[in-house]
Amino acid sequence: MSLMKPDANLQRCGEALVSALEAALPGWVVRSVEGRWQDWKGATPLPAGTRAEAERAGALAQAEVGDQLRTLLALDVDEQRVNPLDLVRRAVSYPAAVLRAAGVPEVVRDEFAERAFPDDVYGLAPASFADVSPALHEPGLVWGAAKAHVVLARRKAEGQR
Repeated sequence: MSLMKPDANLQRCGEALVSALEAALPGWVVRSVEGRWQDWKGATPLPAGTRAEAERAGALAQAEVGDQLRTLLALDVDEQRVNPLDLVRRAVSYPAAVLRAAGVPEVVRDEFAERAFPDDVYGLAPASFADVSPALHEPGLVWGAAKAHVVLARRKAEGQR
């Protein structure tokens, strides 16, 4: 078995994470819209037009957030000012736009959520990759470990601990 250099391993793990996120985002947007709709309307089915808008928003999230993730992960680790989950949390704007257009009222959030995620008026921000899709747990964990390995190896080479 050949050992990969840390940066090459991080790149491979980043590509796997982006691919998994791109695959998961459309479904997450639709599920987010459905969930808030059901919270508001109970058993009343999501109208077909709203579902179509959620599917369009999911495709848009897939393309736009996918591009943002690729741009972020193409940066050197020391240049990354946010992490992939931060970008996914900002993606709440996609289901929020659909919910707003459908007339769904904003939800009551606690003080921490309002402060930490001021634009997340529907309380959709995922706490972890697994909240977007269980299939993202492992690629997110592996990417995080690979990034930590690169950072630690660099700091050690710089004489830092």
